[in-house]
Amino acid sequence: MPDTTLPVDDVVVRPDPITSPAYEAARLTGDATLEDLESIRKRTSVYVYEAPVRMWHWINAACILVLIISGYFIGAPLPSMQIGEATDQFVMGYIRFAHFAAAMILTVAFAGRIYWALMGNHHARQLFYVPVWKARWWREMFFELRWYAFLEREPKKYIGHNPLAQLAMFFFMTLGLTFMIVTGWALYAEGAGQGSLPDTVFGWVLGLVQNSQRLHTLHHLGMWAIVIFTMIHIYAAIREDIMSRQSMVSTMISGHRTFKDDRPE
Repeated sequence: MPDTTLPVDDVVVRPDPITSPAYEAARLTGDATLEDLESIRKRTSVYVYEAPVRMWHWINAACILVLIISGYFIGAPLPSMQIGEATDQFVMGYIRFAHFAAAMILTVAFAGRIYWALMGNHHARQLFYVPVWKARWWREMFFELRWYAFLEREPKKYIGHNPLAQLAMFFFMTLGLTFMIVTGWALYAEGAGQGSLPDTVFGWVLGLVQNSQRLHTLHHLGMWAIVIFTMIHIYAAIREDIMSRQSMVSTMISGHRTFKDDRPE
């Protein structure tokens, strides 16, 4: 057999990354051990959420906050307005304007989010479907239920949303926001009048519900469902950021999912 051994002069000697000068600062001034440096050397993050998705998330969060506060006061106005004569103040008018403006921004942003689900990466589409036809998805979803109930000792790794989060986001964001947008614009159509664009597009909703007060009640109940979801969402994000094996809050700022270990499972 021919000798395939490379001559000594042809061997490329690569510097050990652990002892290279690039890590000297981390070792000497950052209190890093050899194990720490080995962890730094590994690729431990994945780019998940693109800029349009992150922008939508924070714009959506701001709009929902304004809508919840203003919507609450629209449904339950202040008992008295001892800040001046009725002809000298416009407090409820400003509250209604804030509600309508936030609703319009939320509607446009949601339409943009649907567009980016078609144009963005595959993580951008996860919000709009639930793979209920996959048995593995159900197993993982029930595992996440046990993890959130403190019945599992260690969580699993997920790049995008875990199955339970995907289910919650689909029902409360995809379906929930759609419900709130449709019922909200149907209520707005009453004030815009017959023949207006809102009435042309959403006027059928009032006919379907058959009662304006019933439509107000459904929209109001939807608001409380969003409130409950928002509270759980914030708790779960902070909890997972602390207890899970990947980043959570910072991922929706940078777009990168950072992992705390290099084990695949």
